[in-house]
Amino acid sequence: MKTLISWNVNGIRAAEKKGLFEWMKEKDADVFCLQETKAQKEQLDERFIAPEGYTSYFASAEKKGYSGVVTYTKEKPLSVSTLGIDEFDAEGRSLILEFPDYLLINCYFPNSQEAGKRLDYKLRFCEAILDYCEAAVADGKHIVLCGDYNIAHKPIDLANPKRNEMNPGYLPEERAWMDTFTEKGYIDTFRKYCKDPDRYSWWSYRFKAREKNIGWRIDYFCVDSEFEKQLKSAEIYDQVVGSDHCPIELCIE
Repeated sequence: MKTLISWNVNGIRAAEKKGLFEWMKEKDADVFCLQETKAQKEQLDERFIAPEGYTSYFASAEKKGYSGVVTYTKEKPLSVSTLGIDEFDAEGRSLILEFPDYLLINCYFPNSQEAGKRLDYKLRFCEAILDYCEAAVADGKHIVLCGDYNIAHKPIDLANPKRNEMNPGYLPEERAWMDTFTEKGYIDTFRKYCKDPDRYSWWSYRFKAREKNIGWRIDYFCVDSEFEKQLKSAEIYDQVVGSDHCPIELCIE
């Protein structure tokens, strides 16, 4: 069995000071996919680049202190790439690691921002991801797409759905894309195992939101339908602190 973990760390250097690598060592997962690293590789030392037992792969934003993803893996991939689309690669939005049984896509989806300021950019990214997944599946490959999608899909996925219907992360256009994505057969792995409300992966730093569990579930592991038989379990580690997000986990055969 393999354990995959995804976590928006909201700054990898800040998370390191809060015990990120100690927690990773304790969990001993096969793969860690981190988002919003807010760092370029050349700004980091060996603690970040070569934690014991792992090889790291970075995709960083051109703008310092912004966006970015990193994947740490025990098993070396067959290949490593990005979406290969300049407007997204310039912000370090994706890393694609090819393993013998599946493609692992680590993504930091854009935030659509207030009044949908970046909604068009967000939806272009969403469409590019879906196009990539569809092409890969058509080519006979399996998909594990993880990361911070910055979208709460259904009312169950946030504490105050009515109040947030026109807010970024729950805009009708964003939810419609998630509908399209899942209707094409991609599985929200957490919801496969857990139908309970009040399970979230992000909380605002304001208004004691985490203490009150006024949150959103915007971090996902999704897989293509043919990969479902490989799934063993999915979990949200909502008691793990160190970011405004918490880690999520997928276990596969």
